[in-house]
Amino acid sequence: MAGKAQHQKLNKRIFRSYLTSTISISMVLFLIGMLGVVLLNAERLAKYVRENIGFTLVLKDDVPENEIADLLKSLKAANFVKEAEYIDKATAAERLKTELGEDFTGFLGYNPLLSSVDVKLNADFATPEQLVILEKRFMEYPQIKEVSYQHDMVKIINENVQKIGLILIFFSVLLLVIFFALINNTIRISIYSQRFIINTMLMVGATDSFIRAPFVKRSIKYGLIGALAANLVLFMLMMSYASELTGIISLDDFTIFGIVFASVLFLGILISWSSTYMAVNKFIRLKFDELYY
Repeated sequence: MAGKAQHQKLNKRIFRSYLTSTISISMVLFLIGMLGVVLLNAERLAKYVRENIGFTLVLKDDVPENEIADLLKSLKAANFVKEAEYIDKATAAERLKTELGEDFTGFLGYNPLLSSVDVKLNADFATPEQLVILEKRFMEYPQIKEVSYQHDMVKIINENVQKIGLILIFFSVLLLVIFFALINNTIRISIYSQRFIINTMLMVGATDSFIRAPFVKRSIKYGLIGALAANLVLFMLMMSYASELTGIISLDDFTIFGIVFASVLFLGILISWSSTYMAVNKFIRLKFDELYY
């Protein structure tokens, strides 16, 4: 009875160590998955930022409605325009009232604002060089009085997009190394609790591969469970914030999520297998006296 109770106690301790290892792996793989989603959507993020760069085309005061309609039709047909919105004088005044918090037209006695067209560009044309060319092109339209956009802001955005891309790549590599070390240490600790079992198997003549096999199989199983749990949490998180992430992260692109989920599964299995293999090998090489240190 005492031997059976001791065996059950040992099994519980082994189970707890693997459970802790699985939870740790799951958390780390979740972070890896999040990082993967950001990296694979980096170009989309850059595109989203650039496509929020645009022009305000101030129209002349006496432009007939049919000419405004023709201008809008021409702009929307252009390959460099993502969207174009006409804002009449009354709408412009209402927006400015909201921003200022007071009715400036009542103070002035008239509406000094002109009608305009807000133009959002396609990402490929939202560069400082292209914007200068487009500014001249817009001024060629007879209906347009003035063209405005934030020159300095455009330059800053384009410079920062490139810097952020390099920073993301650097931190991705760094975090991947850190995550691997964390999982490796977690698995090593779980196997440390079974070092005497490994030594006993060696004493009865078991081969190295025979000793490794059950540890590796069990570790891969828990690594797979951890990866599936990480993917499930990641998927639920993305779906929960689907509306907030619209335009920033593509939730409809199943290729990206397929790559991320497959990568998380692969890393969960690979890291669990390699860490267990190395940890078991280490304890196989230790002498009995060294197991106490």
